[in-house]
Amino acid sequence: MISRLLVANRGEIACRAFRTCRDLGVSTVAVYSDADAGALHVREADAAVRLPGAAPSETYLRGDLIVEAALAAGADAVHPGYGFLSENADFARTVTDAGLVWIGPPPAAIEAMASKTRAKELLGIAPLDPARLMEADLPVLVKAAAGGGGRGMRIVRELPDLAGELESASAEAAGAFGDGEVFVEPYVEDGRHVEVQLLCDAHGTVWALGTRDCSLQRRHQKVIEEAPAPGLPAALEASLLDTAVRAAKAVGYVGAGTVEFLVADGRAHFLEMNTRLQVEHPVTEEVYGVDLVALQLAVAEGAKLPPETPAPRGHAIEARLYAEDPARGWAPQTGALRLFDVPGGVRLDTGYASGDAIGVHYDPMIAKLTAHAPTRAEAVRKLARALERARIHGPVTNRDLLVASLRHPEYATADRLGTGFYDRNLPALTTAPEGGELAAVAAALAAASTRRGRFGGGWRNLRSQDETRTYGGAYGGAGGGADGDHEVRYRPTRDGGYEVTAPEGVRVVAAAPDRVSLETAGVVRHFDVTAYEDGTVHVGGHRLTARPRFTDPREQTAPGSLLAPMPGTVVRVADGLTVGDAVTAGQPLLWLEAMKMEHRVTAPASGTLTALHAAPGRQVEVGALLAVVQTEERPEAQS
Repeated sequence: MISRLLVANRGEIACRAFRTCRDLGVSTVAVYSDADAGALHVREADAAVRLPGAAPSETYLRGDLIVEAALAAGADAVHPGYGFLSENADFARTVTDAGLVWIGPPPAAIEAMASKTRAKELLGIAPLDPARLMEADLPVLVKAAAGGGGRGMRIVRELPDLAGELESASAEAAGAFGDGEVFVEPYVEDGRHVEVQLLCDAHGTVWALGTRDCSLQRRHQKVIEEAPAPGLPAALEASLLDTAVRAAKAVGYVGAGTVEFLVADGRAHFLEMNTRLQVEHPVTEEVYGVDLVALQLAVAEGAKLPPETPAPRGHAIEARLYAEDPARGWAPQTGALRLFDVPGGVRLDTGYASGDAIGVHYDPMIAKLTAHAPTRAEAVRKLARALERARIHGPVTNRDLLVASLRHPEYATADRLGTGFYDRNLPALTTAPEGGELAAVAAALAAASTRRGRFGGGWRNLRSQDETRTYGGAYGGAGGGADGDHEVRYRPTRDGGYEVTAPEGVRVVAAAPDRVSLETAGVVRHFDVTAYEDGTVHVGGHRLTARPRFTDPREQTAPGSLLAPMPGTVVRVADGLTVGDAVTAGQPLLWLEAMKMEHRVTAPASGTLTALHAAPGRQVEVGALLAVVQTEERPEAQS
């Protein structure tokens, strides 16, 4: 029997595994990089071991250090989580060779299926030969042979771009998984991403725990997942389940795994088998009433699964909450998560708590929220409302995007599920949420109440002049107006209250530093307000930034300046690029790596490169000047 488990991972999946261990009475061990020394998974474990030496982005790829940590802490089993070394057969062998129990499939099964190229060969599917591609074969997808999560993946629509994208994908895959092998396959536009959850014991029993739809994706990474996949024809669903079971039996699979397909035009195309637990496993757990981590441990201990698969019940939907800005190219965000509170009624899986910092080294996922209900429509409504009510103070997040996505007609009705959902709908989904104008009023009056409490509100015989405050919206909060700013004008009244003069039609019912009540068109609304020292104000679900009253023109950024859209490391500069070169709009100039993903920085317009401050290996913060492109302005004709 397993008595002490080390999770060879970090963040949310480590915390999730520890939760099951507590229920089972199993002691827990965490490992951590220097960047994660104060992380939630370290705090929640019974014991923790620092992994020395390696850079934070490489620490959890050091299998030798992880096994040493397990032995030092007296663990008798290792759970790999997902990502990092979870599909590394050599690591599995190292664990078992050390006399530890491996919570995963046999190394031979990992080798047969963890590499997408070898898995396709096993099923008789040959990848495309890049040297023989022709225009008629486009578009194609360049894909990492190891790992997942969208890393090492590129869509190629023009043949001249192929070589560069192969190089870029290979470099990203090597950095993320320690394996730079990539391959090319046909790219199916806007297909549905459907997968089958498997659980197998060592005695020949295979459970196919239904289907999941994971079609809503950005940058080939899943955003919203659900179980069961809605609207699949019965014959197609049966075929998916049968193929998944046959694949598992063909390699002698043991443990939890997932077989993924792309469904288009009534046909299913095999993508890969993930020989590990998936990020989206909670939706299957909610529908089937099982604990997959507990079952993983039981199978590893030699237990037999019941011959019959559990019966499904209801529908479950999961949304991934990311620290990112969807309106600005999904740029990852960093900083302190000052307050993180999710209402009850939904499942929360997270690696963060209030006060934790979101750094630059790892994936920007903050949490997963999962709603389960008797019907899909009820689950959609439940999850959207929980996200809307969640208090998330800190970096910009994709929360508003998730709410808008769940309520979009295409998703709410499951009328057009597909991987192209955000390609079609992103502009509409990233408009400012309703209520931003009133949120700005509440922020202004809360600030005024704070000042009045500090300095008093002396009575005046003459009518006070208007006070003016301006609040800008970031994605994840109020936007509004062409420039995203809200101007609020108000004046104090003799009775200790406030009169709002702009926007019109707003009556102040009550105002305090942390709560403001406003009436518009006969409806009273209440706003909880929290202001921080850096000028960020959270008003309900809105995130605002207080604009300074005066701006020094000398502080404005020069035209053509390319600023770092996120904190990260410069990994590459375009070959041969030097100051004085002519560049064209959209031309890639350099690449930043942030949270294991490469982000391309392109010329904002055609012109001349007049400054280049980026160099490979340089770490930059948000807003750092990377380069300057000076455009050639034509003089106006003289009249």
